[in-house]
Amino acid sequence: MHDLRYKAYAAAAAVVALDRLTKWMVETWVSLADSYRVIPGFFDIVHTQNRGVAFGLFDDSANGWRASLLVVLSLLAVILLSALLWNPRRFDRRSLWGFSLILGGAAGNVFDRIAWGRVTDFLLVYIGRYQWPTFNVADSAIVIGSGLLLLDLLHPKRQAAHVP
Repeated sequence: MHDLRYKAYAAAAAVVALDRLTKWMVETWVSLADSYRVIPGFFDIVHTQNRGVAFGLFDDSANGWRASLLVVLSLLAVILLSALLWNPRRFDRRSLWGFSLILGGAAGNVFDRIAWGRVTDFLLVYIGRYQWPTFNVADSAIVIGSGLLLLDLLHPKRQAAHVP
């Protein structure tokens, strides 16, 4: 059980490390005015700062409570996910890795909120003039982890035969 627990926490730590590395690279080498086309008409590397929540919601809000509330809620999510992963045997494989990815993504973004009061986003996906809000590695891990949890919910479970 301990081995599985360490693997789950190591996966979350790897997400945090990759998230920090990529954000540092963008913050160091890409100005807020730059845009690098990776796949023309579909994918660019940009540099944006998000002080709001997912997809930039409340980014322009001037309320002082916003930053504190986001940090508190994010820390609560990290604590809850860490506690859930303490006993990894109660989850099947998809759920375990889903929770690990979500933990890593949440921890990566909460680190930014505590350290700088904002989150750096840099991945921009679009088709024509329609675009997805800019995101980062932590956001990607959260979405992939949530997808794994959703797949686990939709996947039928085998039931043990009820023998009296």
